[in-house]
Amino acid sequence: MGAQWKQKWRELAADQKGKLVGKLTREIQVAARLGGADPDLNARLYAAIAAARKQSVTRDSIERAIAKGSGVGGDPVNYQTVMFEGFAPHRVPVMVECLTDNNNRTSNEVRMLFKAGSMGTPGSVAWMFEHCGLIEGQHTDKTLDIEVAALEAEADNVEPLELDDEDAAGHIGARFFCGSTSLDLVTKALKAAGWVITTSELHYQPKDYPELSEDQHGEVASFLQSIDGNADVHRVYAALK
Repeated sequence: MGAQWKQKWRELAADQKGKLVGKLTREIQVAARLGGADPDLNARLYAAIAAARKQSVTRDSIERAIAKGSGVGGDPVNYQTVMFEGFAPHRVPVMVECLTDNNNRTSNEVRMLFKAGSMGTPGSVAWMFEHCGLIEGQHTDKTLDIEVAALEAEADNVEPLELDDEDAAGHIGARFFCGSTSLDLVTKALKAAGWVITTSELHYQPKDYPELSEDQHGEVASFLQSIDGNADVHRVYAALK
């Protein structure tokens, strides 16, 4: 989901489960609002539903989120996307994407998280990232050449994707990158080629990664987890491998 440094969702502590479900349903709502309520015609919604199901979000919760996002529910959502830029410890560039219905609240909370313990600092870092489309998926044909798959789907780049243990048996994983305006087309092309899409989203890909010691890496990861734990934070992008 937006960054490789994150712990797998199944490893999150029990007290984070509510926040996780909130983030997943919020993504469904936003995807439905932007692209419509039909997941077969809305690649972002399709991936959001798949991610929610994997985390055992109930069918009723998913259907309510779709209805709310598409405006057919009684209380339509109107989240605002807000981006924050800055540095994690050891000058690692970070971009924080928030979905919020209260910009003042979210801005204050994120700024406080950056300042906590003097661990992070604000700053302009967008130029250190490439804004692009990101698609993650898996295929049952482990003999597939992912480079050829990327070429056929008109993706710009591809890299192997390590799968969870339960998915790894009999599957190959790949992470595809494309232009931000080509995300829907590339996603649909991959689905047509038999890929099961687990992520389809706009993304900020770091252009470079600072060299860090093991201890420094741990400090940065801890800081990023504190940012990601905020309920309004949707995705965190960092130049951390």
